[in-house]
Amino acid sequence: MNFDEIIDRRGTNSSKWDGMEKSIGVSAEDGIAMWVADMDFRAPDFLQAATQQLLDQANYGYFTGVDAYFDAAAWWMQTRHGWAMDPSWLFVTFGLGNGIGLALQSLTEPGDEIVTFTPVYHEFARRITKGGRVVRELPLQTDENGLYRMDFDHYDTLMSGREKMVLFCSPHNPAGRVWTQAEIDAFADFVVKHDLLVVSDEIHHDLTFPGQKHLPLHVAAPQLEDRLIMMTSASKTFNIAGARTGLVAIPNPSLRAKYGALYTALDMSPNLHGVRLSQAAYSTEGAEWVDALNQYLEENASHFINRIDAIPGLKAMPMQSTYLAWVDFAGTGMERAEFASRVADTARIGTTPGHSLGSGGETFLRFNLGTPRARIDEALTRLQSAFSDLQ
Repeated sequence: MNFDEIIDRRGTNSSKWDGMEKSIGVSAEDGIAMWVADMDFRAPDFLQAATQQLLDQANYGYFTGVDAYFDAAAWWMQTRHGWAMDPSWLFVTFGLGNGIGLALQSLTEPGDEIVTFTPVYHEFARRITKGGRVVRELPLQTDENGLYRMDFDHYDTLMSGREKMVLFCSPHNPAGRVWTQAEIDAFADFVVKHDLLVVSDEIHHDLTFPGQKHLPLHVAAPQLEDRLIMMTSASKTFNIAGARTGLVAIPNPSLRAKYGALYTALDMSPNLHGVRLSQAAYSTEGAEWVDALNQYLEENASHFINRIDAIPGLKAMPMQSTYLAWVDFAGTGMERAEFASRVADTARIGTTPGHSLGSGGETFLRFNLGTPRARIDEALTRLQSAFSDLQ
């Protein structure tokens, strides 16, 4: 496992690299891609072997074997997260965005309000509005340690009574906040009080740093089980997003039937390559690789934060998981257009604009640290130069 190896993804139709200039105006020829949430590491041997095995069979027709994938996923949830997941609850989707869209369409009505805790993964708002629903933003606060927290007393005053569902991100994207048992208890009370369904996006759950522990909502809040739709995937953990395979767990038979009816109507057959890769990922080899990855990502985060915080006007939020750093530029005193231009046009770094993640993100940029440390060092050197006049 050599996470320091530089892999040149240019010219491979990578969204992150080859799509950067069209999307955000930074060319991959001289730019550093730190926006799309996938990683730049070489695929581990066990995933390459699974792909080779598929190639060697030399026929790619209709297939069975999804049950073996479900069994592997259930083993993974039990051994990694202490959750006895029932395979009969499961659906395979074309990623989590697709899974969220199915939940919104099958379990809510047009015009219903959907709660999000902002700033948060931008696909939440997009899926809600494109589906004819209404976003109800509840702003995250910052605690004395600089971490995001939820303020439910305040949120009670913001609710309209028209909310039907909440999209919960755990761990949180951006910044990788790992919610505690006390926070989940308060969240569960809020959900029951306002009679909400819960879509829990737990796709970053395997990427917690050493010393941190993700609490699956099914385990931490069993009182929510009848209203819970949990979503995850091997795609974030093992960098196989291109295989377009997500996993949805719905314990409640009534909700599962409604979700399943739309799923069937849309002919949601799983992807052969995605199922094979995901099954191979959920293994003892996969567990060893993830443990090494998390150690490397934590070191990346610590290194990045220390150097960012040394640049006057810049402040990175502490990270507890994943590889999506959240940097506040408010201290520069600049308007968003100016600090964003310095990062994109001067430093030639492609990032995700904070305002796209909803209220509270206006002064932030999100940086992807799922890349070799030498590339992070180059980005940091460019940022120091771009903001050198503030020294």
